[in-house]
Amino acid sequence: MMKFLMMMIFMIPLCFLNNMFWMVQMFLLLLMFMFMNMNMNIMNFCNLSYMMGCDMISYGLILLSIWICLLMIMASENLNKMNFYINFFMFNIIILLIMLYLTFSVLNLFMFYLFFEGSLIPTLMLIIGWGYQPERIQAGMYLLFYTLFASLPMLMGIFFIFYNYNYLIMYFFKFFNMNFFLLYLSMILAFLVKMPMYFVHLWLPKAHVEAPVSGSMILAGIMLKLGGYGLLRILILFQNIGMKMNFIWIIISLLGGLYISLNCFCQVDMKSLIAYSSVAHMSLVIGGIMTMNYWGYLGSYIMMIGHGLCSSGMFCLANINYERLHSRSLFMNKGMMNFMPSMSLWWFLLMSSNMAAPPSMNLMGEISLINSLVSWSWLSMIMLILMSFFSAGYSLYLYSYTQHGKMYYLEFYSFYTGVSREYLMLILHWLPLNMLNFKIESFMIWF
Repeated sequence: MMKFLMMMIFMIPLCFLNNMFWMVQMFLLLLMFMFMNMNMNIMNFCNLSYMMGCDMISYGLILLSIWICLLMIMASENLNKMNFYINFFMFNIIILLIMLYLTFSVLNLFMFYLFFEGSLIPTLMLIIGWGYQPERIQAGMYLLFYTLFASLPMLMGIFFIFYNYNYLIMYFFKFFNMNFFLLYLSMILAFLVKMPMYFVHLWLPKAHVEAPVSGSMILAGIMLKLGGYGLLRILILFQNIGMKMNFIWIIISLLGGLYISLNCFCQVDMKSLIAYSSVAHMSLVIGGIMTMNYWGYLGSYIMMIGHGLCSSGMFCLANINYERLHSRSLFMNKGMMNFMPSMSLWWFLLMSSNMAAPPSMNLMGEISLINSLVSWSWLSMIMLILMSFFSAGYSLYLYSYTQHGKMYYLEFYSFYTGVSREYLMLILHWLPLNMLNFKIESFMIWF
């Protein structure tokens, strides 16, 4: 694990050389393929080095982190053309990737907390440094204070565990069981805010709307998954009390997910709509993890990987429109099928994946999550039916509103289909999202 970390650290000087925009992308691609070829032991932590190790849950999320960071640089070609602090931008992304890599690979709970919070700083720099509107300062404050307010109790909880049990290594969590309600609450609250759960979700749409495309991609693709990863690791400690208290979070997430799905129909900003759809999807993931059964863990993991690729691709599409029309409003982005007919196909493919149509990973994830929640309680079926229906509804609403109709303020008699870089970027989102589904049995072996 250390060799991959050293490779990332040695990529930092590359960021400050002139005309190295393409070189950083090539090195990230090389890192991706090297990491994919790593020998993995299915059952346990392996490739142990210093404080780091990797099991199958970490493996998939680290791969996703490297992939999304590569696509972030590819999506930010405009910054390269304008030479808008591009060296510092690439440095920021590499530091963010190192933080995420360490978050997913460390075995010590305190180090996990340290890097979990540390990943906020490069994200905040992305939003404040390269955002579009003056409101980005407020969005950054929302992001910072929501997360820090919830994570301070977690730090106290980590100190309590170390003081009383003298261990913080994640591998040994399965040998212990803790029944303190306040400890349980303090340890999972930070992850529920990060997911985000309904009631503590307001930072997400704000941060997405003000962030540049790279900030939106990393927020939707990886940052929300940190919460799910943390819950998958921590809930092993709280199995007894979890069986008694988890119903609270399941009820909140199901009701909140339904309300957010309805709220998506009221949005007029493309990025805001995609951000709210992320909250709706993540509420299902919270529900699946909190049932604490096999289907729930499996489904939430598949859903996290699938949603990371799908929502990141949707933010790329919204940005492609924004670069042409300089507006994110649905009223302005009408009739795009006339203007960019080839891009319309990609809108359709990613929207269909977002509504969990086959063969996307989202479908397998939703089937597993529905299995786990229905086995937990038959009443949850009502909410799940409505959420699945409205999920398809707002995806179609966004697609039909942007692609069909007549452009209001400009009559285009020619069309501009986009550049090959944009199509490559969308293919690299869509192919893993759909092709990984054909090797879904690998996920089942992992768990």
